[in-house]
Amino acid sequence: MRNSHLGKRHDPEPLQEQEGQPAAASGETVAGQTESTEAASGQGQPQPEAEAVQTALTEPLEEALKRLEAELSQWKDRALRAAADLENFRKRSFREREEAQYRGAGEVLARIVDVIDDLARVAHLDPATTDAAALHEGMLAIERKFLNALALSGLERIEPLGEVFDPQVSEAVATLPADSAEQDHRVGAVYQNGYRYRGVLLRPARVAVFQWKAAEQA
Repeated sequence: MRNSHLGKRHDPEPLQEQEGQPAAASGETVAGQTESTEAASGQGQPQPEAEAVQTALTEPLEEALKRLEAELSQWKDRALRAAADLENFRKRSFREREEAQYRGAGEVLARIVDVIDDLARVAHLDPATTDAAALHEGMLAIERKFLNALALSGLERIEPLGEVFDPQVSEAVATLPADSAEQDHRVGAVYQNGYRYRGVLLRPARVAVFQWKAAEQA
């Protein structure tokens, strides 16, 4: 009986399993730590803004002052260049506008000089040998030529005779008795023509307006 008890051998397998379990757990822990480290390293990569902030915080004071002075100098130079460009643009615009005005005035004067020549010829006619009717016809021709020259430059003559009185372009300075109701509030006489330049009223026409007495009594 003693020999049978001494001869039995205990199975070590459960001990091996127990010893192997911590090793597997340790391997899993190392792998998890590696993955966590890799994830943390990926998420913690510095961004450009963060690098700039980090540089500003760690940059020595003297270097920071030099850098800021250089940037300030660059911005001052840009501001001076922009101001110079704006001033040049203003001067160029003023010069171009002035030249355009001169060209426009020159075109008008070029049309008028011919009329001046015609007036000079009429002014130097000999009254003793010049017929009055011919002189009158010549002056009418000069007037038409002068008005045509001004019309080409944008001037419009306002002649409201016989039209319904329009206070926007005419000024009533007198009234005339109307023969019928149809003549009421119509222009019966023009004392001075009006003028418009490119749609803008320069001077209203001075006129007399018909007034029908019967219309007032009614």
